[in-house]
Amino acid sequence: MRFEFATATRIIFGAGVIREIGSIVAGMGRRALVLTGSTPDRFAALFELLEQAGIETAQYSVSGEPTTDMVRAATQRGRDFGVEFVLSCGGGSVLDSGKAVAALLTNGGEPLDYLEVIGRGQPLTQWAAPHIAIPTTAGTGAEVTRNAVLKSPEHRVKVSLRSPLMLPAVALVDPELTYSMPPAVTASTGLDAFTQVVECYVSNRANPLTDAICREGIARAARSLQRAYEQGDDAAAREDMAVASLFGGLALANSKLGAVHGFAGPLGGMFPAPHGAVCGRLLPFVIEANVRALAVREPESLALRRYDEVGRLVTGSPAATSADGVRWVQRLCEGIAVPALADYGITERDFPDMIEKAARSSSMKGNPIELTGAELRGILQQAL
Repeated sequence: MRFEFATATRIIFGAGVIREIGSIVAGMGRRALVLTGSTPDRFAALFELLEQAGIETAQYSVSGEPTTDMVRAATQRGRDFGVEFVLSCGGGSVLDSGKAVAALLTNGGEPLDYLEVIGRGQPLTQWAAPHIAIPTTAGTGAEVTRNAVLKSPEHRVKVSLRSPLMLPAVALVDPELTYSMPPAVTASTGLDAFTQVVECYVSNRANPLTDAICREGIARAARSLQRAYEQGDDAAAREDMAVASLFGGLALANSKLGAVHGFAGPLGGMFPAPHGAVCGRLLPFVIEANVRALAVREPESLALRRYDEVGRLVTGSPAATSADGVRWVQRLCEGIAVPALADYGITERDFPDMIEKAARSSSMKGNPIELTGAELRGILQQAL
């Protein structure tokens, strides 16, 4: 057995840890580029804490999903200001932007020099600038992943800038920052976190470290996602989801995902669909397709037994099977109002393009079994 495990240099988790930011950034420099979402006023307290620590800041707002143009502009803002470190505070889009900007600041060039698929795919050669990643949602785990997903509108696709050299210097996870998430965002981000720990657990690249993380993440998300959706101020539920999100990021950075994310990436580049909601809609049908394919073509597969274990983890029943897990996920998605794919304007005419793009995706390579074109089409038809 051989595996590697890489993550942020330092992970700080706990309610209220955002208030320690002054001591955390000490020694990183005096000038920071701060990336936030589209309403930076929400982070007035953060800017005040940085000011008290003697940090001069330049600010950049990431509105919506990060694009190659946004990252290019934010990087130039950082260069013009002479920043010494990057701080990103927001959802996965903001954190991914921060990782990309921190990498470009030290490696030079622009996003297309390093992007997979649509770019030149050059490897990063220098460690990214020091980067403090602070999530305000509980979903992507982007604070501990080694890639940044960027959207290229002209190519109608999302692609990754990927390297271990992009891992943040500090991942600061404060569950209190997620309390203000509205129910729809709680649902979408939470389903992304849940899907990540499930897919990494059955992945063909799983390892003992990611196994332990995924089991814990699945159990926490299963007991708390619906509760966080219904009661946003439930501190215990929010903490569970923050842990599940962090663990999903740790797992995917060190194993692989699967067919759900194989579809969700290209689909998100083609349609204005929330990533996590798409993951939740696809997940039960991907599990069913994988279990059927494994039972026929690889009946001795470890993943087949693991899908049964997922059923036991989410239901709490020692006799549960993968089918029970599928029904549990479907009930969860109904309870948190996950839309069908057709609600985003997707039709069967889009399937060939979606299947072709998904088959080329990095995530699909982690699926526990290679699915046929007919099997992939069947998943989309059920989710439509």
